[in-house]
Amino acid sequence: MPRALITGITGQDGSYLAELLLAKGYAVAGVVRRASTESFERIEHLRDRLTLVQADLLDQLSLIDVIEKTQPDEIYNLAAMSFVPTSWQQPVLTAEFDAIGVTRLLEAIRLVNRRVRFYQASSSEMFGKVREVPQTEATPFHPRSPYGVAKVYGHFITVNYRESYGLFACSGILFNHESPRRGREFVTRKISDGVARIKLGLARELTLGNLDAERDWGFAGDYVDAMWRMLQQPEPGDYVVATGETHSVRDFATLAFARAGLAWRDCVREDPTLRRPAEVDQLIGDSTLARTTLGWQPAVSFQGLVDMMVDADLAALGGGRR
Repeated sequence: MPRALITGITGQDGSYLAELLLAKGYAVAGVVRRASTESFERIEHLRDRLTLVQADLLDQLSLIDVIEKTQPDEIYNLAAMSFVPTSWQQPVLTAEFDAIGVTRLLEAIRLVNRRVRFYQASSSEMFGKVREVPQTEATPFHPRSPYGVAKVYGHFITVNYRESYGLFACSGILFNHESPRRGREFVTRKISDGVARIKLGLARELTLGNLDAERDWGFAGDYVDAMWRMLQQPEPGDYVVATGETHSVRDFATLAFARAGLAWRDCVREDPTLRRPAEVDQLIGDSTLARTTLGWQPAVSFQGLVDMMVDADLAALGGGRR
């Protein structure tokens, strides 16, 4: 039975990845931080099949200890300060988790077991002020947020440990991926939750920032499959994971409100204060390498993703599909 260790297992991607690995017969351990209040909502249905262990990307010794205890064959580093707007309010903490934290984990692997296969969650936010469209593995990075800057460090330190110590270390440059398990602070879930609340009479309007920002949005459940495929290859590498389609926030809102039988123009209010200090206007990925080398293919369409999220929020709020 192969063994996997997932940091960030309580998050959106961690929960979908845990489901995937369990279905493939893995023994799955997940890293959780010691906290006075713990939230396991996304993995509650899996709790009796998982081993949860305490460690922290801010603490080197805890990472060494958790690798020694769980003896994983594969480690997936999904833990991060992941909400981009917060990175401007907490830039130093973002760097500690998303940059130095990756180094601590790689160093723990180097010290304990160099045969461990390692996956690093890189991000399309590293491209930032894009140099070319679409973006590939060879596109230069120009991050436009402390989050993006920290992710660039995490990406290149992974490359460095691969080249310096021969580690099987991969980075998945994942473009935006969403699901009903997305946090409500993210714009897609903010929209689907807002649509459900307006439809059910729990709210009257939805406030959004930059409606013209364009993203390449896919389904998180599809994207964790790409993570697993990277660690099954004969040689490590870095891969863009994306749908190759771009849609605006306005497009997402239009489809979401239509799913509930509403017109977005009647319900959405734009607030310029919600815009980022430095905006990333358009991200669209070219995942040719992942499709040809890994045999990966996204299964859920953009329309299917929007419908899934709106339906889930309607059901969660007691309205069902309307």
